[in-house]
Amino acid sequence: MQQAVVLRRARVLTVSDRCSAGTREDVSGPRVAGVLRAAGFADCGVLIVPDEIGEIASELRAAADEGFSLLVTTGGTGLAIRDVTPEATLGVCDRLVPGFAELMRSEGLKQTRFAPLSRGVCATLRTMLVLNLPGSPAGAESSLRVVLDLLPHALNLLAGDTEHTAV
Repeated sequence: MQQAVVLRRARVLTVSDRCSAGTREDVSGPRVAGVLRAAGFADCGVLIVPDEIGEIASELRAAADEGFSLLVTTGGTGLAIRDVTPEATLGVCDRLVPGFAELMRSEGLKQTRFAPLSRGVCATLRTMLVLNLPGSPAGAESSLRVVLDLLPHALNLLAGDTEHTAV
């Protein structure tokens, strides 16, 4: 029997005071959305919010309520006082997925010595996976690409498909 192809829906959330105010163009969000579309994800729209815990958390909840499988944030993961994406994510999510964040930082270190300064987390909100990516376009894209091949299995598990096939 052939397994049905499941079209996964993803949303990208750019977290940036300047982008949300219209004083800077969002480059990271569209770049991440393009990577997701190329990988077969649907509904890869980009929303922009300021660095405000309440607004970030509200968008995370809304995406889960709308049935998205994946929400990827870009921005707000650094050490600046306004960088609050990890706190917003932890405030609404159910469980951490530390291996994804560890892998992103580990591979990022090969490209920039500043990778360990990212505080991004990866977690689940009901059946949706949330990935916090850095705000820089290159950092966001490379972080996503590092975990891209793991996403189908992770999303299947979250959707309740826990059958493991022999390799």
